[in-house]
Amino acid sequence: MVIGGAGDRQSWVRTWLYVVAALVVAMVAVGGATRLTGSGLSITEWRPVTGALPPLSEADWAAEFAKYKDTPQYAILNQGMGLSAFKVLYGWEWGHRLLGRIIGLVFFLPLILFWWQGQISRRLGLGLLGLGLLGGLQGAIGWIMVASGLQPGMTAVAPIKLALHLTTASLILAGLVWLAAGERGGVSAAAPARLRVTASVLPILVLVQIFLGGLVAGSHAGLVYNTWPTMNGYLVPPAEALFAIRPWIENFVDNHTLVQFDHRVAAYLVIVVALLHAIDARLTGSRGTAGRAGGVAFLVLLQVVLGITTLLLGVPLWAALAHQVLAMAVLTMATVHARLSRGTGRLKPVAAAVPFGFEGLAVQGT
Repeated sequence: MVIGGAGDRQSWVRTWLYVVAALVVAMVAVGGATRLTGSGLSITEWRPVTGALPPLSEADWAAEFAKYKDTPQYAILNQGMGLSAFKVLYGWEWGHRLLGRIIGLVFFLPLILFWWQGQISRRLGLGLLGLGLLGGLQGAIGWIMVASGLQPGMTAVAPIKLALHLTTASLILAGLVWLAAGERGGVSAAAPARLRVTASVLPILVLVQIFLGGLVAGSHAGLVYNTWPTMNGYLVPPAEALFAIRPWIENFVDNHTLVQFDHRVAAYLVIVVALLHAIDARLTGSRGTAGRAGGVAFLVLLQVVLGITTLLLGVPLWAALAHQVLAMAVLTMATVHARLSRGTGRLKPVAAAVPFGFEGLAVQGT
């Protein structure tokens, strides 16, 4: 395959990056299902190459099952589980790891082709190599996370490591869509400085919220305080509940009360920033900027409603997965908005907004 002009190059590269980004979202969804079904500790070894094949015979299945029987999770939670039930657990985790391998191939093989054909600029290439390294690190973090759940007395992975694993995947997703948005054709002016700054802050806040959500998921803090807007009658729980653990720093990871409270407060902060930014963009930005900002605000509000619903229902599987996937949609929209708010091509930032209906007198395209 030989790609033609610059426009073709941008189109092919952008499409490829968005395909990889979609696979990352799928990876997050499958990872969430793996966690919620308790399947993440069913494979007790990290075999990056040979692990691509599942057990192919009854003897192989018996060997894998025997390894799982040596784990604390089996001894404490799944004592007496049959082989057929184990195969379901194993299938989720194996599928999760297989999808990770597929993402690696879909990322690196086209990257080599595009680079060999001279279709990737130096700047884009450096960004892609950075994401490739981050992807390799993500695999290692995943195994470190799993290993934490295989320690004596553990029945699940460490919450901080799960949150780190989820946040790293989110960083990879944000990096992919940032680079893909930068490959958008045409030339457009950047948004006014204030809007650019706020647009850049939003993905950071969303990433922080995703990390806090990972702590909630990893510690199962969503299974307590299933009321809203209060936490069992408290808008702000008492200090003795928020900081019941010693040393106090461990409360931010292991204290269900503080972990859930932090997640709620961060959600309120994201809502406020997203709504104020959308209003500001509507009043002072271009039509494209206002539309994107409004889209971010809408997704944030939808995510909050889904999060509250998930909490009130006691974290059913469907709601928890939808909440996790929608978080990726919020991050994607916020990242694309932040990138396009910087403008594309050579135009300098506009000093003020162009009145609606007069966009034809200036290059907007945002």
